[in-house]
Parts: sequence; structure tokens; C-alpha cells
Amino acid sequence: MSAVIVADDKPASPHDHGISFGEAVKVWARIAALSFGGPAGQIAVMHHILVDEKRWIGEERFLHALNYCMLLPGPEAQQLAAYIGWLLHKTKGGLVAGALFVLPGFLAILALSYVYVLLGHAPVIEGLFFGLKAAVLAVVVQAVLRVGSRALRNKVMWSIAAAAFIAIFFVNAPFPLIVLLAGVTGFLGGRAGIAAFNGGRGHGSVDGEVVHDRDTALGEALPEHAKPNLIWSLRISTAFLILWLAPVGLLFAFAGSGDVFSQIAGFFSRMAVVTFGGAYAVLAYVGQEAVGTYHWVSPGEMLDGLGMAETTPGPLIMVTQFVGFLAAFREPGALHPLLAATAGAMLTTWVTFMPCYLWIFAGAPFVERMRGNRALSSGLGAITAAVVGVILNLALWFAIHTLFRTVRPVRFGMAAFDVPVLTSLNLPALGLATAAAIAIFRFKAGMIPVLFACAAIGAAYAVTA
Repeated sequence: MSAVIVADDKPASPHDHGISFGEAVKVWARIAALSFGGPAGQIAVMHHILVDEKRWIGEERFLHALNYCMLLPGPEAQQLAAYIGWLLHKTKGGLVAGALFVLPGFLAILALSYVYVLLGHAPVIEGLFFGLKAAVLAVVVQAVLRVGSRALRNKVMWSIAAAAFIAIFFVNAPFPLIVLLAGVTGFLGGRAGIAAFNGGRGHGSVDGEVVHDRDTALGEALPEHAKPNLIWSLRISTAFLILWLAPVGLLFAFAGSGDVFSQIAGFFSRMAVVTFGGAYAVLAYVGQEAVGTYHWVSPGEMLDGLGMAETTPGPLIMVTQFVGFLAAFREPGALHPLLAATAGAMLTTWVTFMPCYLWIFAGAPFVERMRGNRALSSGLGAITAAVVGVILNLALWFAIHTLFRTVRPVRFGMAAFDVPVLTSLNLPALGLATAAAIAIFRFKAGMIPVLFACAAIGAAYAVTA
């Protein structure tokens, strides 16, 4: 299998950039250690180090790679790391860059998961996660406003966002169906030339001097290994498809569809192909299924997992690892619960990120053909608008389960949703969430300091209460 994966590692081309692989590994490890703050912060760190500081690639090439990664399901920041690593050092560069981007967060959340299940009922630990939940609510509201300000450019996009919110909150419509309908609507609108569906997505200008491709180590020319090669793309696609789906197939064949590991492998594999729109859209889908369908975690535990992901390096989508950990911990079968939980976390991470390599290695050589395609851009823009409604649903869901101790289900025709019992308002949670919102929106405090401060206040409150 490995011979197939590294088949593109030919001798250096005439325009070899001279960046040693060892130096690149150190840089990717540094980026991984600094990758806090969600996709926006992680992409900013990559841009600062790779473009502004190292000048390995230029502004145009960086944004071109980012545009492609934004088209894909899954975590765009990790995919961007794999893409640029592949550009610089072929397949092994992409593998190392993508893996290093995930590894620190995986280890940190695994350690926190052990603490959670072993010491979670200790007052100080309960208080710590209580504080994190309140702060995370403010962070999700900020995400709604941030994504909405970019995506909702006109009444059509506002309408798509509103329809997505109504569909998922009131009707409990499946997230993949919402994404599919939004994408098809935008694609057809773009092909029809309707101005409201103009899907151009800017990523903002960078302050200071623009670093042009011609002034970087990689240069303007397309590396030899990056040119479209259908045979190589088919081989690499087959290799990663097997690496991704073979464990899934074996689990279903030998453990059966009712086994928790089969369910984890199947669910998170489906998630990997439908979660357009970034980490918060993923959370909405995972929350809908892991809480409501599989009953692996409670709404409060989803918030705890998001708090872990927000305060550790790596993609926010690593919260899925925590869900897989708890799911296997509670249904260990013949295994020790901690061993089963560790296997569940590893399986979740494998089927979540292995498809990312498939999308990058198979599609990146052909990405030039996708540039400037108005219909595709329009479809992406409509999906992003729908994601705003999905994230709003997530914010409201978090608010109900964070600020109120009791909720009750309501059914009205086709609509079914939870409403809070007003007399169960949690005043300490409301006060802490309000303080976090004021710090973020009024005083522009950073997300990480706010999360740590709220966690510390929550722990102190739990100990003294």
C-alpha cells in the first residue's frame, strides 16, 4: 500500500524550491502547536508563518489552495495544511503536514477525556466544565455573527439561512438534506446568471506587503508532481479509499451493524462527506445525531466536548473524538471501558480525517479547472448561507441547555422542538455567559483568555458553593 501512496516521489524538478523536508516538519509542528482559535485563527497562523515569515508560498497560491479547501467537506484548515505540504514535498509532505495538524489536539483531548470520565464528578472538575459551557455559548453566538456577516449578502441568502434554521430547529430535518438542497439551489441560480447567487467568496486582504508567488521559494511555476495525472490520481484515490473504508467494512462484517464501533465508523464516515461549512456546522450535525438518534452523549456533554476542543490546539472538529470516546466507554463490550474508549476515539479520528487526504491528493492536481467556475461558487455561497441558519440552531440549542435546568418537548403538527421551563433558569450560568459575551463583544477579548477565565471562575464557584 505504501508504495502506491508515495509513487509520485520522483527526483526533484528543475525548479526545486530548496526547502528541506526536515525544516518543513519543524515548521508544521510549530503551526500545530499554535493552532488555537478555530479555523479562522488557524488559517491566519499558517498564512503568517508560511507566507509572511518563511515566504515559502505566495498570497495568490495560498488563497487559491484555501478556495479549494473551502469547497470540500471536513475541516478546511487541516486540509489546507495537507494541500500546502503536498505542494512543497509531494505526498509525504501532505501526510506529515496534515497529521501534525491533528496530533496535538488528539493527544490533549484524549487526556482531558480520561480526566472527564474518571474525575468528572469532582466539584472542581464539574465547575471547570460549567464555566466552559457558559463561555462556549458566547463563542458560538460570535460564530453566527461572523459567518453571517460574510455570507448573508442579500435577501436571497437571508431567506436560505432562515429556511435552514426552520428546517433543522422546528422540523428536525437532516443536515445533509439541508446542505444538498442549498447547494443545488445555489448551483442552479448561478448557472441561470441570477445576480443574488453570485458566489464569490473573499477571504479578506492581508495587512502589509503582499507576498507574490514569484518572490517565494516555490515560485510561480507549477511543480512537476502537481500537474494533473489521471493515473496517479486514480491510484492515490484507491489507496486512501481502502485505508478509509476497509476498517469500516471489517467492523460491519465481523461485529455487526449494532456494535458501537460499527456505528461510530459508519456515522463519522457519513459525517466526513456531508459536513460542509466548517466546525460549527459539523457540531450541529453531530449534536442532532449523537444526542438525539444514537444517545451517545447528552447536550451538556456536547458542550463539554466543545469546550475541550476550543481550549486545545487543532481543528474544532476534534470534538467528535470526545463523542466517540464516550460512546465506546459506555458500551465497551468485552473490553475494559478505558481501552474501548481509547479505541473509539482513535476510530473516530481515523474515519474523520482519512477522507480529507482523499479529497486533497485526488483533487488538488485538477483544482485549476475549478477556478472561476461561477456555478460552483454560487452553490458554495448558498451552502454557507444555509450553514448560518444551522449555526443559529446550534446557538439556540446550546443556550436552552446551558441556561435552563429543565426543558420540555413540544409538538405542533410536523414541528417538534424543545422549549425551556422558565422557572428553571440557571442564574449563575446566565451571569457567566453574559460576562463572557461582554468580554468578547464589548472589550474584544480573545477567545482563549475568556474560556480559561470562565473555567477558573466556574471551578471556584463549584468549590465555594
